[in-house]
Amino acid sequence: MSEPTEIRTEVAVVGAGPCGTTVANYLGLYGVQALLIDRSTEIIDYPRAVGMDDECVRSFQGIGLAEEMLADAVRNVPLKMFGADGRCFADIRPTTNEYGWPRRNIFMQQLAEATLRTGLERYPRIRPMLGHELVRLEQDGTEVRLDVRGPAGEKVLVRAQYVVAADGGRSTIRTHLGIPLVGNTHPRKWVVVECDNDPLDAPYTGLHCDPKRPYVCVDLPYNYRRWEFMLFPGEDAEAMLQPEKVHELLTGHVPDPTALNIVRARVYTHHSRVAARFLDGRICLVGDAAHLMPPWAGQGMNTGIRDATNVAWKLAAVVTGRAHPRILSTYDTERREHAKAMVGLSDTLGRVLSSTSTWAARTRDVLLRALTVAPQVRDWLLEMRFKPMPRYTEGVVLHSRRPVAKDSAVGRMIVQPHVETADGRTVLLDDMLGEWFTLVGYGTDPLVHLDPESRAFWDRIGTCYVTIVESRSGRSRAERLRSGTDSVVLEDLDGALRKWFAAQSGTVAVIRPDRYVAAMADTAELAGMSGEFERLLSPRRQPDAHDGKPARPAALLVDGGAS
Repeated sequence: MSEPTEIRTEVAVVGAGPCGTTVANYLGLYGVQALLIDRSTEIIDYPRAVGMDDECVRSFQGIGLAEEMLADAVRNVPLKMFGADGRCFADIRPTTNEYGWPRRNIFMQQLAEATLRTGLERYPRIRPMLGHELVRLEQDGTEVRLDVRGPAGEKVLVRAQYVVAADGGRSTIRTHLGIPLVGNTHPRKWVVVECDNDPLDAPYTGLHCDPKRPYVCVDLPYNYRRWEFMLFPGEDAEAMLQPEKVHELLTGHVPDPTALNIVRARVYTHHSRVAARFLDGRICLVGDAAHLMPPWAGQGMNTGIRDATNVAWKLAAVVTGRAHPRILSTYDTERREHAKAMVGLSDTLGRVLSSTSTWAARTRDVLLRALTVAPQVRDWLLEMRFKPMPRYTEGVVLHSRRPVAKDSAVGRMIVQPHVETADGRTVLLDDMLGEWFTLVGYGTDPLVHLDPESRAFWDRIGTCYVTIVESRSGRSRAERLRSGTDSVVLEDLDGALRKWFAAQSGTVAVIRPDRYVAAMADTAELAGMSGEFERLLSPRRQPDAHDGKPARPAALLVDGGAS
């Protein structure tokens, strides 16, 4: 028997769906060597995720693919909820864009996956191994060994420092590790139907809460449309996929069901489950391998992309020696509780919107219509403020006091307004923050207030430095404020960053690679905070005599560090 081919890599990503390919793109961006392993060579072409929120698009922005993703999406799609009587009781059209992108974007997953796979071609250290199936794996304190079978049955032994399990809801890796999916499976199944000759003039996502048969109707890009119908006890799932049954389901919803070109029809079961742990030794679970949720909140893939963005920078920090391996434990700390919250939101919406009791449905409609008369409730619903936003109170964050203040920005994503560069370009903030950590000062240059030891630490981990100034605070367009250091100066075009910083206790923010605020400090506290943060990333480092002391006075430039 021939010996298997042996491949060594820093990270092996198993599963080339949207979460796995997002991890691989980020690892490529960070210069990490990685394999992307998937048993299929083709992109799955049946109905799956269709909703992409602002946080998700921002993650794709980080790997330079946001605009390419949105080129195949419909932006700012309304979400309408219809009661038992067929009347709309909620027309959700979020207008906020605090993270720089629309909150509701409708796309087709197969097109998004193609974009992500093409994106990998930019990174020479990323090697796709499509058509390769994971057979088994084992790990010890130094590596993970994966037995992989190639398309012709050839054996490959992969030795990786770390593994990302992005292999879906039936994850081979999660099963092998014996990690349970905690939660429940819903008894009702759903038929999902898509056509490519949409006959309706209904440019929105409709949640039709009809107790006779709840259903969802989604306007998709490129003249596609999707319907999702609940099945009742006694209805045979496979029989309901037959053309005559599909036409029966669509009767009353389109002028002529037989005229539709049905391109996909499948039966789905809804699950509400979260893995008992997202980290096992050197193996991280992401996406559906880590959590499953009903589609009511449209957050399944979005939650997985948050996982991918979080775990990728931590793996990169560890394998490049910029952080201690213990920070990987914060992936579970930060992501698992939020995934539970998203599953809870999906369950709550499902209970409210998919009732099959006529009395309960009518009671619900009356109550919701009455509640939305109140402006605060109406805004809470219409602006999608019901969606739990990630907030990390533990993990790679430094909070100035405990308990954590409710309005503290630490542990939350920083806003992303437009800013203006020194050469007069208007760009989104992230485009100027670099790919790694960033120290951002408002009205003050962080570099002016760093002592040599603190500066050495931030430089060592590849930090960018940014100074935000008021819009038009120079003498003219030709004479903008400039930094006397290596800090990049940006103008706060709409005053959004001034408002954001004014609500916080510090003037300097530490922004993580995933755009979450890791810490905030006043200039006098910057050296002490820097020492704490170094110990957070490298727990074995011993404190020295300077740690925790205020920074020594530095030569100040005009306007607190911008000249």
